[in-house]
Amino acid sequence: MTDVISLDGSSPEDLLRLAAALEQRSEHPLAEGIVRAAERRGVLSAQPLEFDAYPGEGVAGTIDGERAWCGTEKLMARGGIAADESTRERVRRLAAEGKSVALLARGRRLAGVLALSDTLRPEVVPALDALRALGIRHLLLLTGDRREVASALARQLGLDFEAEVLPEAKIRAIGRLQRQGRVVAMVGDGVNDAPALAQADVGIAMGAAGTDAAIEAAHVALMRDDWRVVPEAIQIGRRAFRTIKQNLWFTAAYNIVGMLLAATGWLPPIAAAAAQSLPDVAVMLNSARLRRP
Repeated sequence: MTDVISLDGSSPEDLLRLAAALEQRSEHPLAEGIVRAAERRGVLSAQPLEFDAYPGEGVAGTIDGERAWCGTEKLMARGGIAADESTRERVRRLAAEGKSVALLARGRRLAGVLALSDTLRPEVVPALDALRALGIRHLLLLTGDRREVASALARQLGLDFEAEVLPEAKIRAIGRLQRQGRVVAMVGDGVNDAPALAQADVGIAMGAAGTDAAIEAAHVALMRDDWRVVPEAIQIGRRAFRTIKQNLWFTAAYNIVGMLLAATGWLPPIAAAAAQSLPDVAVMLNSARLRRP
């Protein structure tokens, strides 16, 4: 949390208390940042009586008998709340600094602006380099955040990007890549990414402990919120697939040779019965190599 700006005379603590009350039930990473900021300032309050999540836009709920909203300008428009030009300019200025911005409203009036800054984890750059070293040719950032924020992060990481993308647009983006003949792996971390995880050829749920929607939709669930696990998971998958093919080819070749020997009389029935267990042992031993790092 970098900025808490009041638009209606409320104190920063009151705004943060209102935002945290709404965001406690959200699984979005920005919601987690807002709640942590409220906890640090000791202003965390009870959850709202009613709660509605709008994927890619924000959240709303009823607090102290009044409807409250926290999210994007699209969410404000949904609630019939308009931002004046000075507020929009302030939002653009914060976004140009690479910050994620959320508008906060009570009833039909804007109450404040919250800005959060992403801290790039130290393991992300080495993890992306490891993915490129594995032959991943195209890395794309799909985010619901503003274009200015996405552009700053994409430049820092050397990625292509698509910004202000709602969950259904992520599905369309993945489908477009699949129609181009690409095999697509999607890495996501929450409810908003669940449809895209299901659409991808390989859906990888990042930090999926407790995120039921992501676990249900993904093909791979990484229980640690650590980007270094992503290339490791791909390596494990490739080793497992390679081992499966080795086992199939060995078993097929062994059985063909065995049948030819038995048909020509070179392999007596008792010896053939005894030899039948050897492929099973070989397959188990070959598969056991996957336990090695």
